[in-house]
Amino acid sequence: MEEASGMVVDASVQGGALTTDERTAIAAAVNVVLYRCQVERTTGKMKAAIRARRKVTALPSSGEGLDLGAVSDAVHQVCYVMGSGAFPRATPRWWMKRRMGGTWEDLRQCDDAPNEYFRDKLRMSPRVFCEIAETLSPYLQRRVTFYRVPLQPDHIVAYALYRWVSGETYDSGMCSFSIGRASGITTVRDVTAALLAAYPDKLSWPTGLQKAVVLCPFADKGFPNYHGCIDCTHIYVDKPANANGEDYCDQKRRFSVQAQVVVDMNLRVLDVFVGYPGSVHDMRMLHLSSLWERAESGQLFTGPHVMLSFIVRTNGYLLGDNGYPQSEWIVVPYGGLAQHPTEARFDNKQKTARGAVERVFGRLKGMWRLFLRTHKCNMDMLPQQFIAVCILHNILIDAGIPFDNNLLWEVGPDGVRRRVDLGMHAPLRTVCMESSTGDALILRDALAERMGAQ
Repeated sequence: MEEASGMVVDASVQGGALTTDERTAIAAAVNVVLYRCQVERTTGKMKAAIRARRKVTALPSSGEGLDLGAVSDAVHQVCYVMGSGAFPRATPRWWMKRRMGGTWEDLRQCDDAPNEYFRDKLRMSPRVFCEIAETLSPYLQRRVTFYRVPLQPDHIVAYALYRWVSGETYDSGMCSFSIGRASGITTVRDVTAALLAAYPDKLSWPTGLQKAVVLCPFADKGFPNYHGCIDCTHIYVDKPANANGEDYCDQKRRFSVQAQVVVDMNLRVLDVFVGYPGSVHDMRMLHLSSLWERAESGQLFTGPHVMLSFIVRTNGYLLGDNGYPQSEWIVVPYGGLAQHPTEARFDNKQKTARGAVERVFGRLKGMWRLFLRTHKCNMDMLPQQFIAVCILHNILIDAGIPFDNNLLWEVGPDGVRRRVDLGMHAPLRTVCMESSTGDALILRDALAERMGAQ
Protein backbone atom coordinates (compact mmCIF):
# COMPACT_ATOMS: atom_id res chain seq x y z
CA MET A 1 0.00 0.00 0.00
CA GLU A 2 2.86 2.27 0.80
CA GLU A 3 4.38 1.51 -2.55
CA ALA A 4 1.11 2.21 -4.30
CA SER A 5 0.76 5.55 -2.61
CA GLY A 6 4.36 6.37 -3.11
CA MET A 7 5.12 6.40 0.55
CA VAL A 8 7.66 4.07 2.08
CA VAL A 9 8.15 3.77 5.82
CA ASP A 10 11.85 4.14 5.50
CA ALA A 11 14.02 6.99 6.54
CA SER A 12 15.94 6.75 3.27
CA VAL A 13 12.85 7.39 1.19
CA GLN A 14 11.95 10.99 0.90
CA GLY A 15 8.49 12.29 0.25
CA GLY A 16 5.19 11.36 2.11
CA ALA A 17 6.61 8.93 4.78
CA LEU A 18 4.95 8.82 8.31
CA THR A 19 6.79 10.48 11.06
CA THR A 20 7.63 8.88 14.36
CA ASP A 21 4.82 10.74 16.20
CA GLU A 22 2.25 9.66 13.63
CA ARG A 23 3.24 6.02 13.90
CA THR A 24 3.05 6.23 17.72
CA ALA A 25 -0.47 7.67 17.52
CA ILE A 26 -1.60 4.91 15.15
CA ALA A 27 -0.17 2.19 17.45
CA ALA A 28 -1.96 3.71 20.46
CA ALA A 29 -5.27 3.77 18.56
CA VAL A 30 -4.89 0.11 17.55
CA ASN A 31 -4.18 -0.86 21.17
CA VAL A 32 -7.31 0.95 22.35
CA VAL A 33 -9.44 -0.88 19.80
CA LEU A 34 -7.99 -4.27 20.80
CA TYR A 35 -8.55 -3.54 24.52
CA ARG A 36 -12.18 -2.55 23.93
CA CYS A 37 -12.82 -5.75 21.97
CA GLN A 38 -11.32 -7.86 24.75
CA VAL A 39 -13.45 -6.13 27.40
CA GLU A 40 -16.66 -6.61 25.41
CA ARG A 41 -15.83 -10.28 24.87
CA THR A 42 -15.25 -10.85 28.62
CA THR A 43 -18.48 -9.03 29.52
CA GLY A 44 -20.40 -11.18 27.10
CA LYS A 45 -19.08 -14.36 28.70
CA MET A 46 -20.06 -13.12 32.17
CA LYS A 47 -23.59 -12.26 31.04
CA ALA A 48 -23.94 -15.64 29.38
CA ALA A 49 -22.83 -17.37 32.59
CA ILE A 50 -25.35 -15.40 34.65
CA ARG A 51 -28.18 -16.26 32.23
CA ALA A 52 -27.22 -19.94 32.35
CA ARG A 53 -27.17 -19.93 36.15
CA ARG A 54 -30.63 -18.34 36.24
CA LYS A 55 -31.99 -20.99 33.92
CA VAL A 56 -30.60 -23.79 36.13
CA THR A 57 -32.11 -22.20 39.24
CA ALA A 58 -35.52 -21.88 37.62
CA LEU A 59 -35.63 -25.47 36.35
CA PRO A 60 -36.82 -27.22 39.62
CA SER A 61 -39.79 -24.87 39.97
CA SER A 62 -40.96 -25.52 36.41
CA GLY A 63 -39.98 -29.18 36.38
CA GLU A 64 -37.91 -28.84 33.18
CA GLY A 65 -35.04 -31.20 32.74
CA LEU A 66 -35.30 -32.89 36.19
CA ASP A 67 -36.75 -36.16 37.38
CA LEU A 68 -38.89 -35.15 40.38
CA GLY A 69 -39.22 -38.75 41.50
CA ALA A 70 -35.46 -39.03 41.74
CA VAL A 71 -35.33 -35.80 43.74
CA SER A 72 -37.97 -37.15 46.17
CA ASP A 73 -36.00 -40.36 46.70
CA ALA A 74 -32.84 -38.38 47.34
CA VAL A 75 -34.57 -36.23 49.95
CA HIS A 76 -35.85 -39.33 51.76
CA GLN A 77 -32.38 -40.85 51.75
CA VAL A 78 -30.83 -37.68 53.17
CA CYS A 79 -33.49 -37.52 55.92
CA TYR A 80 -32.85 -41.16 56.79
CA VAL A 81 -29.10 -40.54 57.08
CA MET A 82 -29.70 -37.48 59.28
CA GLY A 83 -32.09 -39.42 61.48
CA SER A 84 -29.52 -42.16 62.02
CA GLY A 85 -27.09 -39.59 63.40
CA ALA A 86 -24.61 -39.60 60.51
CA PHE A 87 -25.12 -35.84 59.98
CA PRO A 88 -25.56 -34.41 63.52
CA ARG A 89 -26.51 -30.78 63.99
CA ALA A 90 -23.73 -28.50 65.16
CA THR A 91 -25.94 -27.23 68.02
CA PRO A 92 -28.54 -29.89 68.94
CA ARG A 93 -31.74 -28.92 70.65
CA TRP A 94 -31.95 -29.08 74.43
CA TRP A 95 -33.61 -32.49 74.64
CA MET A 96 -31.37 -34.24 72.14
CA LYS A 97 -28.90 -36.72 73.51
CA ARG A 98 -25.21 -35.93 73.18
CA ARG A 99 -22.59 -38.61 73.07
CA MET A 100 -20.91 -38.66 76.48
CA GLY A 101 -19.49 -41.02 79.01
CA GLY A 102 -18.70 -40.67 82.67
CA THR A 103 -21.26 -40.72 85.44
CA TRP A 104 -24.39 -41.41 83.42
CA GLU A 105 -22.80 -44.27 81.51
CA ASP A 106 -21.77 -45.79 84.85
CA LEU A 107 -25.20 -45.30 86.40
CA ARG A 108 -27.02 -46.70 83.40
CA GLN A 109 -25.25 -50.01 83.86
CA CYS A 110 -27.42 -50.86 86.85
CA ASP A 111 -26.05 -54.39 87.12
CA ASP A 112 -22.46 -53.19 87.38
CA ALA A 113 -22.82 -49.94 89.36
CA PRO A 114 -22.77 -50.55 93.13
CA ASN A 115 -25.64 -49.21 95.22
CA GLU A 116 -23.29 -46.90 97.12
CA TYR A 117 -22.19 -45.23 93.89
CA PHE A 118 -25.78 -44.82 92.75
CA ARG A 119 -26.88 -43.35 96.09
CA ASP A 120 -23.93 -40.96 96.12
CA LYS A 121 -24.99 -39.51 92.76
CA LEU A 122 -28.80 -39.70 92.94
CA ARG A 123 -29.50 -40.45 96.65
CA MET A 124 -31.47 -43.63 95.96
CA SER A 125 -31.06 -47.24 94.99
CA PRO A 126 -31.20 -48.39 91.35
CA ARG A 127 -34.54 -50.09 92.02
CA VAL A 128 -36.19 -46.94 93.39
CA PHE A 129 -34.75 -44.86 90.56
CA CYS A 130 -36.14 -47.23 87.96
CA GLU A 131 -39.58 -47.12 89.61
CA ILE A 132 -39.60 -43.31 89.64
CA ALA A 133 -38.38 -43.09 86.06
CA GLU A 134 -41.03 -45.56 84.92
CA THR A 135 -43.77 -43.59 86.69
CA LEU A 136 -42.62 -40.28 85.19
CA SER A 137 -42.02 -41.75 81.73
CA PRO A 138 -45.47 -40.86 80.27
CA TYR A 139 -44.89 -37.21 81.20
CA LEU A 140 -41.35 -37.03 79.75
CA GLN A 141 -41.60 -38.77 76.38
CA ARG A 142 -39.96 -36.85 73.53
CA ARG A 143 -40.86 -36.87 69.85
CA VAL A 144 -38.33 -38.56 67.57
CA THR A 145 -36.99 -36.23 64.86
CA PHE A 146 -34.52 -36.45 61.98
CA TYR A 147 -31.79 -34.69 64.03
CA ARG A 148 -30.74 -36.81 66.99
CA VAL A 149 -32.13 -39.51 69.24
CA PRO A 150 -34.08 -37.75 72.05
CA LEU A 151 -33.14 -38.17 75.69
CA GLN A 152 -34.86 -41.08 77.37
CA PRO A 153 -37.05 -40.43 80.45
CA ASP A 154 -34.58 -42.08 82.83
CA HIS A 155 -31.83 -39.82 81.49
CA ILE A 156 -34.00 -36.71 82.00
CA VAL A 157 -34.87 -37.75 85.56
CA ALA A 158 -31.18 -38.34 86.30
CA TYR A 159 -30.31 -34.82 85.14
CA ALA A 160 -32.87 -33.24 87.50
CA LEU A 161 -31.89 -35.44 90.46
CA TYR A 162 -28.21 -34.69 89.98
CA ARG A 163 -28.97 -30.98 89.87
CA TRP A 164 -30.88 -31.15 93.18
CA VAL A 165 -28.30 -33.46 94.79
CA SER A 166 -25.11 -31.63 93.85
CA GLY A 167 -26.35 -28.07 93.47
CA GLU A 168 -24.12 -27.76 90.39
CA THR A 169 -25.25 -26.07 87.21
CA TYR A 170 -25.09 -28.12 84.05
CA ASP A 171 -22.60 -25.81 82.36
CA SER A 172 -20.04 -26.47 85.10
CA GLY A 173 -16.95 -28.29 83.97
CA MET A 174 -17.10 -30.56 87.03
CA CYS A 175 -20.51 -31.94 86.08
CA SER A 176 -20.42 -34.99 83.85
CA PHE A 177 -24.08 -34.37 82.94
CA SER A 178 -23.21 -31.12 81.15
CA ILE A 179 -25.95 -30.22 78.65
CA GLY A 180 -26.02 -26.44 78.97
CA ARG A 181 -27.64 -24.06 81.45
CA ALA A 182 -30.82 -23.40 79.46
CA SER A 183 -31.28 -27.10 78.78
CA GLY A 184 -30.81 -27.91 82.47
CA ILE A 185 -33.46 -25.39 83.52
CA THR A 186 -35.95 -26.86 81.07
CA THR A 187 -35.16 -30.41 82.16
CA VAL A 188 -35.60 -29.61 85.86
CA ARG A 189 -38.85 -27.81 85.11
CA ASP A 190 -40.23 -30.82 83.21
CA VAL A 191 -39.26 -33.30 85.93
CA THR A 192 -40.77 -31.01 88.56
CA ALA A 193 -44.08 -30.86 86.70
CA ALA A 194 -43.99 -34.63 86.16
CA LEU A 195 -43.49 -35.33 89.88
CA LEU A 196 -46.38 -33.05 90.84
CA ALA A 197 -48.63 -34.72 88.28
CA ALA A 198 -47.59 -38.33 88.90
CA TYR A 199 -47.70 -38.23 92.72
CA PRO A 200 -50.66 -35.98 93.64
CA ASP A 201 -51.33 -37.86 96.90
CA LYS A 202 -47.75 -38.24 98.12
CA LEU A 203 -48.12 -35.16 100.33
CA SER A 204 -51.22 -36.10 102.34
CA TRP A 205 -52.37 -36.59 105.91
CA PRO A 206 -52.53 -40.18 107.22
CA THR A 207 -55.89 -41.91 107.26
CA GLY A 208 -57.30 -45.15 108.57
CA LEU A 209 -54.81 -47.74 109.77
CA GLN A 210 -51.86 -45.56 108.82
CA LYS A 211 -53.20 -42.79 111.05
CA ALA A 212 -53.62 -45.19 114.00
CA VAL A 213 -50.02 -46.37 113.61
CA VAL A 214 -48.77 -42.77 113.63
CA LEU A 215 -50.84 -41.56 116.60
CA CYS A 216 -50.50 -44.52 118.95
CA PRO A 217 -46.82 -44.13 120.00
CA PHE A 218 -47.24 -40.49 120.94
CA ALA A 219 -50.33 -41.19 123.00
CA ASP A 220 -48.10 -43.25 125.28
CA LYS A 221 -45.74 -40.28 125.61
CA GLY A 222 -48.44 -37.90 126.72
CA PHE A 223 -49.55 -36.48 123.37
CA PRO A 224 -52.81 -38.24 122.44
CA ASN A 225 -54.23 -37.37 119.01
CA TYR A 226 -50.96 -35.66 118.08
CA HIS A 227 -50.67 -35.39 114.27
CA GLY A 228 -47.30 -33.76 113.67
CA CYS A 229 -45.00 -30.74 113.98
CA ILE A 230 -45.04 -27.44 112.15
CA ASP A 231 -42.09 -25.15 111.52
CA CYS A 232 -40.48 -22.98 108.86
CA THR A 233 -37.13 -23.14 107.11
CA HIS A 234 -35.32 -20.58 104.97
CA ILE A 235 -34.18 -21.47 101.45
CA TYR A 236 -31.18 -19.25 100.73
CA VAL A 237 -31.10 -17.63 97.28
CA ASP A 238 -29.20 -14.92 95.47
CA LYS A 239 -30.73 -11.47 95.51
CA PRO A 240 -33.90 -11.77 93.39
CA ALA A 241 -33.99 -9.65 90.27
CA ASN A 242 -36.75 -7.05 89.90
CA ALA A 243 -37.65 -7.32 93.60
CA ASN A 244 -37.02 -5.36 96.77
CA GLY A 245 -33.99 -7.00 98.37
CA GLU A 246 -35.01 -5.91 101.86
CA ASP A 247 -38.17 -8.00 101.63
CA TYR A 248 -36.09 -11.15 101.11
CA CYS A 249 -33.59 -10.43 103.92
CA ASP A 250 -34.14 -12.67 106.93
CA GLN A 251 -33.01 -11.98 110.49
CA LYS A 252 -29.48 -13.13 109.56
CA ARG A 253 -29.40 -10.59 106.73
CA ARG A 254 -29.34 -13.26 104.05
CA PHE A 255 -31.62 -13.44 101.04
CA SER A 256 -34.05 -16.31 101.48
CA VAL A 257 -37.51 -17.69 100.78
CA GLN A 258 -39.72 -19.07 103.55
CA ALA A 259 -41.04 -22.65 103.48
CA GLN A 260 -43.65 -23.84 106.00
CA VAL A 261 -43.63 -27.61 106.48
CA VAL A 262 -45.74 -30.03 108.56
CA VAL A 263 -44.19 -33.44 109.33
CA ASP A 264 -45.20 -36.51 111.31
CA MET A 265 -43.17 -38.71 113.65
CA ASN A 266 -42.19 -41.01 110.75
CA LEU A 267 -40.42 -38.02 109.13
CA ARG A 268 -42.92 -37.84 106.29
CA VAL A 269 -43.90 -34.43 104.94
CA LEU A 270 -47.66 -33.85 105.29
CA ASP A 271 -48.06 -30.28 104.08
CA VAL A 272 -45.86 -27.67 102.34
CA PHE A 273 -46.37 -23.96 101.79
CA VAL A 274 -43.46 -22.08 100.19
CA GLY A 275 -42.76 -18.94 98.23
CA TYR A 276 -42.97 -15.88 100.48
CA PRO A 277 -39.89 -13.72 101.21
CA GLY A 278 -37.60 -14.53 104.11
CA SER A 279 -38.66 -11.46 106.09
CA VAL A 280 -42.18 -12.83 106.55
CA HIS A 281 -42.88 -14.02 110.13
CA ASP A 282 -43.82 -17.66 110.76
CA MET A 283 -47.24 -16.63 112.02
CA ARG A 284 -47.83 -14.58 108.89
CA MET A 285 -46.92 -17.61 106.78
CA LEU A 286 -49.47 -19.67 108.69
CA HIS A 287 -52.25 -17.15 108.12
CA LEU A 288 -51.46 -17.00 104.40
CA SER A 289 -51.48 -20.78 103.92
CA SER A 290 -54.45 -23.00 103.20
CA LEU A 291 -53.55 -24.97 106.34
CA TRP A 292 -54.95 -22.18 108.51
CA GLU A 293 -58.22 -22.03 106.60
CA ARG A 294 -58.72 -25.80 106.76
CA ALA A 295 -57.91 -25.98 110.47
CA GLU A 296 -60.12 -23.05 111.43
CA SER A 297 -63.02 -24.45 109.41
CA GLY A 298 -62.69 -27.89 111.01
CA GLN A 299 -61.61 -29.68 107.82
CA LEU A 300 -58.07 -30.54 108.92
CA PHE A 301 -58.67 -32.82 111.94
CA THR A 302 -61.72 -34.97 111.33
CA GLY A 303 -60.84 -38.11 113.28
CA PRO A 304 -62.39 -39.30 116.54
CA HIS A 305 -61.84 -36.99 119.51
CA VAL A 306 -59.94 -37.74 122.72
CA MET A 307 -61.07 -36.64 126.16
CA LEU A 308 -58.45 -35.15 128.49
CA SER A 309 -58.55 -33.86 132.05
CA PHE A 310 -60.48 -30.68 132.81
CA ILE A 311 -63.15 -32.05 130.42
CA VAL A 312 -61.07 -31.02 127.41
CA ARG A 313 -61.87 -32.65 124.07
CA THR A 314 -59.45 -32.57 121.15
CA ASN A 315 -59.78 -33.87 117.58
CA GLY A 316 -56.11 -33.31 116.82
CA TYR A 317 -53.30 -30.76 117.04
CA LEU A 318 -49.78 -29.90 115.93
CA LEU A 319 -46.71 -29.02 117.96
CA GLY A 320 -44.95 -25.72 117.25
CA ASP A 321 -42.35 -23.40 118.75
CA ASN A 322 -42.95 -20.02 120.36
CA GLY A 323 -43.16 -18.39 116.95
CA TYR A 324 -46.82 -19.49 116.94
CA PRO A 325 -49.57 -18.59 119.41
CA GLN A 326 -51.20 -21.28 121.51
CA SER A 327 -54.42 -22.33 119.79
CA GLU A 328 -56.87 -25.21 119.83
CA TRP A 329 -54.84 -27.02 117.16
CA ILE A 330 -51.26 -25.77 117.75
CA VAL A 331 -49.60 -26.55 121.09
CA VAL A 332 -46.51 -24.48 121.95
CA PRO A 333 -44.15 -24.55 125.00
CA TYR A 334 -44.83 -22.56 128.14
CA GLY A 335 -41.48 -20.85 128.01
CA GLY A 336 -40.19 -18.51 130.67
CA LEU A 337 -37.42 -18.74 133.24
CA ALA A 338 -39.13 -19.63 136.53
CA GLN A 339 -41.23 -22.64 135.55
CA HIS A 340 -43.29 -25.06 137.56
CA PRO A 341 -41.96 -28.64 137.37
CA THR A 342 -45.06 -29.65 135.43
CA GLU A 343 -44.43 -26.92 132.88
CA ALA A 344 -40.73 -27.77 132.60
CA ARG A 345 -41.54 -31.45 132.06
CA PHE A 346 -44.05 -30.56 129.37
CA ASP A 347 -41.62 -28.22 127.58
CA ASN A 348 -38.89 -30.88 127.52
CA LYS A 349 -41.18 -33.54 126.08
CA GLN A 350 -42.69 -31.08 123.63
CA LYS A 351 -39.23 -30.09 122.42
CA THR A 352 -38.21 -33.74 122.05
CA ALA A 353 -41.30 -34.54 119.99
CA ARG A 354 -40.82 -31.41 117.91
CA GLY A 355 -37.32 -32.60 117.02
CA ALA A 356 -38.90 -34.58 114.18
CA VAL A 357 -39.20 -31.45 112.07
CA GLU A 358 -35.49 -30.69 112.49
CA ARG A 359 -34.61 -34.24 111.42
CA VAL A 360 -36.82 -33.83 108.36
CA PHE A 361 -35.11 -30.59 107.37
CA GLY A 362 -31.74 -32.24 107.94
CA ARG A 363 -32.59 -35.19 105.75
CA LEU A 364 -34.36 -33.07 103.12
CA LYS A 365 -31.62 -30.48 102.69
CA GLY A 366 -28.80 -32.92 103.37
CA MET A 367 -29.88 -35.09 100.45
CA TRP A 368 -30.99 -32.32 98.09
CA ARG A 369 -28.17 -29.88 98.75
CA LEU A 370 -29.29 -27.33 96.19
CA PHE A 371 -31.73 -26.07 98.85
CA LEU A 372 -29.01 -26.02 101.50
CA ARG A 373 -26.75 -23.46 99.88
CA THR A 374 -27.30 -20.01 98.43
CA HIS A 375 -28.07 -20.42 94.76
CA LYS A 376 -29.40 -18.48 91.81
CA CYS A 377 -32.85 -19.64 90.86
CA ASN A 378 -36.04 -18.76 89.05
CA MET A 379 -38.34 -17.45 91.77
CA ASP A 380 -41.39 -18.70 89.88
CA MET A 381 -40.00 -22.25 89.73
CA LEU A 382 -38.55 -22.45 93.26
CA PRO A 383 -41.81 -23.29 95.11
CA GLN A 384 -42.64 -26.12 92.70
CA GLN A 385 -39.10 -27.50 92.90
CA PHE A 386 -39.17 -27.54 96.70
CA ILE A 387 -42.53 -29.34 96.69
CA ALA A 388 -41.08 -31.82 94.19
CA VAL A 389 -38.14 -32.69 96.46
CA CYS A 390 -40.60 -33.08 99.37
CA ILE A 391 -42.41 -35.68 97.24
CA LEU A 392 -39.09 -37.41 96.58
CA HIS A 393 -38.39 -37.24 100.32
CA ASN A 394 -41.60 -39.15 101.08
CA ILE A 395 -40.89 -41.68 98.32
CA LEU A 396 -37.47 -42.45 99.81
CA ILE A 397 -38.94 -42.64 103.34
CA ASP A 398 -41.56 -45.14 102.17
CA ALA A 399 -38.88 -47.12 100.32
CA GLY A 400 -36.70 -47.33 103.43
CA ILE A 401 -33.70 -45.51 101.92
CA PRO A 402 -31.32 -44.72 104.82
CA PHE A 403 -29.81 -41.30 105.42
CA ASP A 404 -26.11 -40.68 105.96
CA ASN A 405 -25.72 -38.27 108.90
CA ASN A 406 -22.30 -37.25 107.59
CA LEU A 407 -24.18 -35.16 105.02
CA LEU A 408 -25.13 -32.80 107.86
CA TRP A 409 -21.49 -31.85 108.41
CA GLU A 410 -19.17 -29.88 106.18
CA VAL A 411 -15.77 -28.21 106.37
CA GLY A 412 -15.89 -24.42 106.31
CA PRO A 413 -13.46 -22.04 104.60
CA ASP A 414 -11.46 -21.91 107.83
CA GLY A 415 -10.97 -25.68 107.77
CA VAL A 416 -13.24 -26.30 110.76
CA ARG A 417 -15.81 -29.08 110.47
CA ARG A 418 -19.21 -27.83 111.58
CA ARG A 419 -22.89 -28.71 111.25
CA VAL A 420 -24.67 -27.29 108.22
CA ASP A 421 -27.15 -24.42 108.55
CA LEU A 422 -30.65 -25.82 108.03
CA GLY A 423 -32.23 -22.37 107.89
CA MET A 424 -34.28 -22.89 111.06
CA HIS A 425 -34.23 -19.55 112.82
CA ALA A 426 -35.37 -19.24 116.41
CA PRO A 427 -38.18 -16.70 116.77
CA LEU A 428 -36.91 -13.25 117.62
CA ARG A 429 -39.74 -12.79 120.10
CA THR A 430 -42.45 -14.94 121.60
CA VAL A 431 -45.86 -14.42 120.05
CA CYS A 432 -48.24 -12.66 122.42
CA MET A 433 -50.64 -15.11 124.05
CA GLU A 434 -53.39 -12.53 124.53
CA SER A 435 -54.99 -13.71 121.31
CA SER A 436 -55.15 -17.30 122.59
CA THR A 437 -58.57 -18.43 123.78
CA GLY A 438 -59.27 -20.03 127.12
CA ASP A 439 -59.93 -23.40 125.47
CA ALA A 440 -56.51 -23.24 123.78
CA LEU A 441 -54.69 -22.58 127.04
CA ILE A 442 -56.66 -25.28 128.85
CA LEU A 443 -55.65 -27.81 126.15
CA ARG A 444 -51.97 -27.29 126.96
CA ASP A 445 -52.64 -27.51 130.70
CA ALA A 446 -54.58 -30.73 130.19
CA LEU A 447 -51.71 -32.28 128.23
CA ALA A 448 -49.22 -31.20 130.92
CA GLU A 449 -51.45 -32.71 133.62
CA ARG A 450 -51.65 -35.98 131.70
CA MET A 451 -47.85 -36.17 131.47
CA GLY A 452 -47.55 -35.55 135.20
CA ALA A 453 -50.02 -38.33 135.93
CA GLN A 454 -48.03 -40.78 133.79
